[in-house]
Amino acid sequence: MIWNETKECMSREEMRNLQSARLRKLVDYVYHNVEFYRKKMQAVGLIPSDIKGIEDIEKLPFTTKDDLRDTYPFGLFAVPQSEIVRIHASSGTTGKATVVGYTRRDLDIWAECVARCMTMAGVGRNDIVQVAYGYGLFTGGLGAHSGAEKIGAMVVPMSTGNSQKLTTMMVDFGATAIACTPSYLLHISEVLAANGMLDQIKLKAAICGAEPWTEKMRNEIEKRLNIHAHDIYGLSEVMGPGVACDCEYHAGLHVCEDHFFPEIVDPKTLKGLPEGETGELVFTTLTKEGLPLIRYRTKDLTSLTRETCECGRTSARISRFKGRSDDMLIIRGVNVFPSQVEAALVNVEEVTPHYMIIVDRVNNLDTMEIQVELNSEYYTDEIKGIEKLTKKIGHVILQALGLNAKITIVQPGALKRSEGKAVHVVDNRKYE
Repeated sequence: MIWNETKECMSREEMRNLQSARLRKLVDYVYHNVEFYRKKMQAVGLIPSDIKGIEDIEKLPFTTKDDLRDTYPFGLFAVPQSEIVRIHASSGTTGKATVVGYTRRDLDIWAECVARCMTMAGVGRNDIVQVAYGYGLFTGGLGAHSGAEKIGAMVVPMSTGNSQKLTTMMVDFGATAIACTPSYLLHISEVLAANGMLDQIKLKAAICGAEPWTEKMRNEIEKRLNIHAHDIYGLSEVMGPGVACDCEYHAGLHVCEDHFFPEIVDPKTLKGLPEGETGELVFTTLTKEGLPLIRYRTKDLTSLTRETCECGRTSARISRFKGRSDDMLIIRGVNVFPSQVEAALVNVEEVTPHYMIIVDRVNNLDTMEIQVELNSEYYTDEIKGIEKLTKKIGHVILQALGLNAKITIVQPGALKRSEGKAVHVVDNRKYE
């Protein structure tokens, strides 16, 4: 929740005044400290005094991931390297890594934002938080770790890589909360079930992020582990996990908008869209010192509302993500997001939520195969009704996507589990 100095929930007017003051300070800061932004503003005839308030943000230029790559590694930093106390970086799987630098104040604000998110998930100082995100250059591990410490919880920095050890420690230490990717948490639930340990855990909450997931997947996680699961959002360029999180009502993710100003724009025209309409999410970092970003295009597709939530929080909320403008698959003229496949498969009780989409091009025509994993309860040496089940899944996919796909049913456990960001797509068309 966003609070003012009197510990009352901030009104929209108070928030807007705060954002305006911080935007004016930010624009002046980057104009005098980051050559990239000074040149961008000069190119459109802008000077800092032209920005009077948050309503003027549309006058400012956008920033993209390519801009960070073009200025690799430290070209967008606004402070001397002597003031940078930590470096994080993206994986660089789609190009040169994007490097992010943090000052001491940046880290303090980051921890505060993650602490807010964990508080929304019901985690407090008496909890034991097992952090099963990867540590290192990836922001997930250290981000969740610092937030949990900020609220005074006991932190178990497990990271990923050894699920058997993780589940043993979960039981032995009495972990009451876990922070990890949702796909990895599904895998953890399988390991717990296989070892007969589900009734031994004390887990009550999960803070999951780093990859898109559906409401149905959240329900599946909650059902398997008898916990409540929350969606945390962030990206390394903007800060890391903790930019937004959903509350107990799961009616959108509350943005820490005193630090990150959100916009929704049309990804084609880049014009702002009204509340409730789906478009690309854009963030401006209002308080970052090391790597401040103005109107950063996230590529995430969502909508925005500023209506007061049922929980009482007045902060802006972003809806569950519809996908990304850059991971959308176009197959035979149809737009396909992996999350659509996941949502469809959750409705088929005979299979697990694990899947792999394989896209190829044969005789100049796009093809799509979806490999799905059979639920162990329905597996025998000679699977009965496999053809019927294949047709059933094919029909579900057709209804969800509007196109046919080849369905391949594989044995339980056959699909590779991910301990980081789950990989759900192999697009062979890229390598022709």
